[in-house]
Amino acid sequence: MIDLLQAGFGAVFSPYIFILITLGVAVGIVFGAVPGLSATMAIALCLPLTYTMGPAAGLSLLVALFVGATSGGLISAILLKIPGTPASIATVFDGGPLMEKGEGMKALGVGVVFSFLGTIFSIVALMSIAPSLAKVALRFGPHEYFSIAIFSLTLIATLSTGSLVKGIYAGALGFAFSTVGIAPVDAIRRFTFDSPNLNGGFAMLTVMIGMFAVAEVIKIAETGRSMHKSKIATVSMKGVKGFGFSIKEFVGQLPNAFRSSLIGIGIGILPGIGAGTSNIVSYIIAKKRSKYPEKFGKGVIDGVVASETANNAGIGSAMIPLMTLGIPGDTVTAIMLGGFMIHGIQPGPLLFISQGGLVYTIFAALILASVIMLVMEFYGLRIFIKLLAVPKHILLPIILVLCVVGAFGLSSRVFDVWTILLFGFIGYGFVKGGMPAAPFIIGFILGPMAETNLRRGLMLSDGSFMGFLTDPISAVFLLMAVASVGWHFYSSLRSRKGAASKLQET
Repeated sequence: MIDLLQAGFGAVFSPYIFILITLGVAVGIVFGAVPGLSATMAIALCLPLTYTMGPAAGLSLLVALFVGATSGGLISAILLKIPGTPASIATVFDGGPLMEKGEGMKALGVGVVFSFLGTIFSIVALMSIAPSLAKVALRFGPHEYFSIAIFSLTLIATLSTGSLVKGIYAGALGFAFSTVGIAPVDAIRRFTFDSPNLNGGFAMLTVMIGMFAVAEVIKIAETGRSMHKSKIATVSMKGVKGFGFSIKEFVGQLPNAFRSSLIGIGIGILPGIGAGTSNIVSYIIAKKRSKYPEKFGKGVIDGVVASETANNAGIGSAMIPLMTLGIPGDTVTAIMLGGFMIHGIQPGPLLFISQGGLVYTIFAALILASVIMLVMEFYGLRIFIKLLAVPKHILLPIILVLCVVGAFGLSSRVFDVWTILLFGFIGYGFVKGGMPAAPFIIGFILGPMAETNLRRGLMLSDGSFMGFLTDPISAVFLLMAVASVGWHFYSSLRSRKGAASKLQET
């Protein structure tokens, strides 16, 4: 392990990859800081750039974008009281009031430092948990992988949105789109309408760009004229030492940071939930465990620490199911799965055996990107503040052009350009209808995995479905899937009864 990690650091400290990681962190911070952009969009737009790179360089760039964008959301959350990403929603609760009280530098410093600590903590967890989990996953067969895919889909459907029906519908629709093209086992053409362009189905990259980048452009363009321009606050650096807070404050926040890191890692491992949930959960728990809960929401660093530690702790933990099982933990790692596959690498338990050097290069890239993020966010603060003021009518056309170039560069087909527009309008329809995009994307990703392993499992058991229930690991995951759906139904009924009783009382 030590030898592999040393080799990984040797690879990332080569001038070429080091520059790529530095640029990736900088671009990621910008995408995280500008409201409306996200880590998902950053990676989707930059994914085509990795085609001509080697696996180590390309994947190092993607993880650098992931680290930078996740942490970058704290800049606009504190300065503008607008979360740059869903992972920074809870940062606004206390970061904004701290800014208003003249303690903006303290809020930014606390956010940057504990973002770094949360990321490092999750990387340690990734390095310690992932290899052991991969050894267990080597025993998995078609029955187990099918059951894991079903469990992941039910988790996403029940936990990514308040409506079970909408979650299941979005996941099923993504699953349906994944069946377009030639079938994986018997090579029958399905839903191609005699179009040769559809024989290979919809490319993963075009679906990602359309659902997230193009849909986001359409959504922001719709509200662009009515949005009031937020005034960007100024941050004074005069008389500020270090990161703007004392050693005593730092030590006092360590228990909060440790607890929030565990929450971020625990939630991040579960497929489809992500940092958008973990930062809010950790904020709520920090408030409940605090000696002064009445101060939360009025400007205390505890809230910023809880939110930023938890959301960055989700970086390493989201990579755990991706690298050990080949299942993306969230939409960002779903696109990163495409990055692996572009270079002919299939994430899963065999990755640690066949590509051990690459795995530890990714670990080293995550650590290096975290350090660069810490330095960049502190010393480059004034630059990032100015980038927040870029007018949307300049920014959106540039993003749209990059989307088209990225889609066309995939296979040099105009069809792929039309595809991103199609999924862009589908994604926009999801936004207008209150539909979650995460179940759709993960359904699209896990659809072929579930279908292929279902058919292989049936072949192994001579067409009997009992093989999925008699296999212990498969049966456990199927029971967990049923339990997650049942628990959501139970929670929905309780909330409805509670609302009805309150209505009767009034």
